[in-house]
Order: sequence, then C-alpha cells, then structure tokens
Amino acid sequence: MKGRIRDQARLIHHAARTVGGRFFWLAPLLPLLWLGFQYIRVILGWRETSYEAADAQNTLIGFPLAVLAAGLGVRVIAGEIDRRTLEIAYTVPGGAHRVWLAKLGAVFMILVASEALLALATYVFLTSYPWGALYGAMQGAVFFMVMAMALGALFKSEAAGAMVCAGVLTLALMTTSLRISPFFNVELVSELTAVERIARLVQNRIGYVILTVAVLLLTFGRAEQRERLLSG
Repeated sequence: MKGRIRDQARLIHHAARTVGGRFFWLAPLLPLLWLGFQYIRVILGWRETSYEAADAQNTLIGFPLAVLAAGLGVRVIAGEIDRRTLEIAYTVPGGAHRVWLAKLGAVFMILVASEALLALATYVFLTSYPWGALYGAMQGAVFFMVMAMALGALFKSEAAGAMVCAGVLTLALMTTSLRISPFFNVELVSELTAVERIARLVQNRIGYVILTVAVLLLTFGRAEQRERLLSG
C-alpha cells in the first residue's frame, strides 16, 4: 500500500514537472501578481471604488486562476507533441490516458494551492466574499484546464491551442451574468428572485460538470487514436 502511494506521488511529481517546468512549485504564486496589481490600483487611486464581494469570484480570483489553468492545461497533450515525445506516452501500460490523467491531477493540485493563496490574499487585502465564489472560480479554472488540453490536442500545438483558448476565455469573461458562462456569477443577477437565482446557479454548476466531463472524454478518445494524433 505504501509502495503504491509512493509510486503515485512520484508520478504526480513527474507530471507536475512536465507541465510546469523545473520550478513548477512557483506556479501557484504567479496569479498573485495579478492580485498585487489590483491592490496597487486601489492604493494609488487608479480605481474609483474599492472591490466588493461580487468582484471576488471572477475579477480577483477566477480570471488569474483560469489563465494559469489554461496555460498549464494546454501542455498536457500538446506539450508532448511539441517535444516529439508523444510516442512514449503510448507505451505506458493501461493506455496513454493514464499519462494525461496524472498531468491533469498535477495541474489540479497546483490550481488548488493557487486558489487558496488567492482566496487568503483577497480576503485580507481587498474584500470579503461568500464561500460559493471559490467554487465558481474553480469551476471556470477546471473548465479551461480541460478546454485548453482539448484545443492543444485538436490543433496539435501549444501555441495554436493557447491562442484559441484565449479567445474563448475572453468571450466567457464578457458573459459572466449569463448562466451559460463558465464564470457565471449569481451576485451579478440581483434583479431576480432568490428562487430564480438559485435555479440558475444550480443549472450552471451541474451543466458545467457535465460539459467538462464530456470534453474530457472526447479529448481522451481523440488522444487514444494514435495514428491521428501522430500524423501531420
């Protein structure tokens, strides 16, 4: 049992180094640069008003977390293609999807650590917020982690996948008050009744769980088609 745990820990560590580089442990700190910039804006008066609870989910936590998620997610499969090491993944017993799952697990752990730091810094320096904001921020991050992986595999390139994902991310950030957005923020639809707000929130959360899993399975299905992914 202990041996299996050590093996899994080594696998996750190797996966984290593969997607995050040698200094992957610094990755959770990168989104704090965005938060620091927002704090400076408030201190220097570049922003007319201070941040409120409604700003926490996306502006302060969700956006930088999603950027980090997309940046790491696009490297899960496309990174192997760019480095021409994809062939090795297909030699892993049990299928190449075990490699992708290990990388996704490593990225998710980085995201959890980063969100914890963002949540603490936001609460201490900028504004308080409801606990639900943290789930909303993580939902957007996980979705774009998987979406970036899918686009990287589709276009067989980190750069191409990242550019398309950036466009999707920008569009999503422009529709945060709509229930179809991965960044849907119920705090922005205060004109609705409490029942309507809860209904939209539940629809969005369940919908994106299903959508994220669907994109993940479709991507794995494509990635397992060795000839298609190695061609071109």
